[in-house]
Amino acid sequence: MSTALDVRPSEAALAEGQDLPASMIERMTLILDLFKRPKTRLNLENVVSATNLPRSTAHRILTQLELTGWITHSASGYRLGWRALSLGGRDVEYGPLRAAAAPRLHELALRTDMTAHLAVLDYRDVYYLDKVGGQSATALPSQVGGRAPAHRTASGRAILAWLSPEQLDQLYDDLPLDGRASNLDALRGDLSTIRHRNGLSFVRGLFDTGSVALAVRGVDGPVAAISLSGRQDRSLERLVPQLVHHVRAIAADLRATDL
Repeated sequence: MSTALDVRPSEAALAEGQDLPASMIERMTLILDLFKRPKTRLNLENVVSATNLPRSTAHRILTQLELTGWITHSASGYRLGWRALSLGGRDVEYGPLRAAAAPRLHELALRTDMTAHLAVLDYRDVYYLDKVGGQSATALPSQVGGRAPAHRTASGRAILAWLSPEQLDQLYDDLPLDGRASNLDALRGDLSTIRHRNGLSFVRGLFDTGSVALAVRGVDGPVAAISLSGRQDRSLERLVPQLVHHVRAIAADLRATDL
């Protein structure tokens, strides 16, 4: 994790006699240049020190970058957001997560005969990083690299349930929702139910299919979700002990590697 000691003022900010950039685009670029690695995390004081921007200006720009998805903010500081990461591909950011989850996904699929998914939140969608099939795998529309609306999937709801009210508003306040959650208040109610179930998210779909999901939570909040999907000829609730066990193990592995 980056600290103030890891951050050096940019050449532009330190150049002898050179004024700070006048345009907003240049100032935003000055800040974004500090986040050269996907895992870099900085606080406001780091950014002010490295850029020589006034504190109020730096905070205002960081807020705008957060609202537009270029960076994200949590208790541990600022880091690159979904929009910046999508430009550089996902292997660098999510490769370690996939590696940590892969053996657990295979074991879940083997023991439950369901299809195990690893998904992350990408703006209003879930993005599938991995899919390990049971007998129903080919019948499911999900695919690695594919997307689905977060509010309509078990994985997406499992992640959304742990976002702050402000984060949820930023995602959905300007978007009419379809499906069961027809408005933001209804979605909030559904997510509250998930939290009261200790994070378990159930979606029972058409044609006897269904899913149960649980978020993989890190120190800054949810980082991904694991779901089990397939036919509902047996209760989805029977899958919960296995799912909880493996999600906790993945979270512990990620903490051990500082991801």
